[in-house]
Amino acid sequence: MANLNFNEKQLFEKLFDRGGYVLDFSDRTFADFFKDFNIDICSKKYTQSGSSKMKRLRAFWEIEPDKIVGEVLLALLQYAEIKESVSKKDKDLAIIYINKLRGVQAESSSTNAELSENDFLKEKFEEINLSLLNLGDLKEIIEQRIEEIRICLKSNASLAVVFLCGSTLEGILLNKAIKNPKDFNTAKAAPKNKENKVKVLSEWTLNDLINVAYEKQFISLNVKNFSHSLREFRNYIHPREQQLFKFNPDQQTAEISWHVLQSAIDNLGRKNNDGQ
Repeated sequence: MANLNFNEKQLFEKLFDRGGYVLDFSDRTFADFFKDFNIDICSKKYTQSGSSKMKRLRAFWEIEPDKIVGEVLLALLQYAEIKESVSKKDKDLAIIYINKLRGVQAESSSTNAELSENDFLKEKFEEINLSLLNLGDLKEIIEQRIEEIRICLKSNASLAVVFLCGSTLEGILLNKAIKNPKDFNTAKAAPKNKENKVKVLSEWTLNDLINVAYEKQFISLNVKNFSHSLREFRNYIHPREQQLFKFNPDQQTAEISWHVLQSAIDNLGRKNNDGQ
């Protein structure tokens, strides 16, 4: 059972409850969202008090331990910010509650402090140096994709930027996992199969790669959080999903996606340069 008191639960009810629905999730997309955390939200244990999405979410945070509840609530908060307006007051308070669940409430250094979107975008990077990532034969492909991203940014092809950045991020994180299998396979956030064994790396989702890369300190908290936003954007590669959620990325969305990718490359490059 997650350590949430009455007031904390009320805040998450306010943020996510839409009259029994959870934000704008359909039954299918709600189930897909939880699959990223290896949770079957349609399981009977979550429907004892009813089958509405909000009742299942309540059951989830009543049943499951702090860490996984914190990870799910963080992802829901990030999704809520994509879909609608969330007040700064509510977000800041929610982050405090979520970080308590995740066990990271003590993180306060400049490296781990969470940045606003505007502050995140103000960070500047030197010329991208892929040689620090130990990409091997993958380096040429990543270089081609980065060149295409730059072309698409200049052409205001925002949707193409989102998809290219998302897939490139997944590629470099998977490469990191392949080059550091022990680190990734022994992580607490490593995804498990039905036999409770860690999945082979080829079966990991982008969500898995992001969470483990952060746990093992290959990427910062800011890169992790904004990478999850990019992951949500990238999921709209399916036209029906884009139509359903009315996702129409603009230049700002494209710039965020590009900045996330640059930040991830910078983080991973620094770790390699430090001998990790």
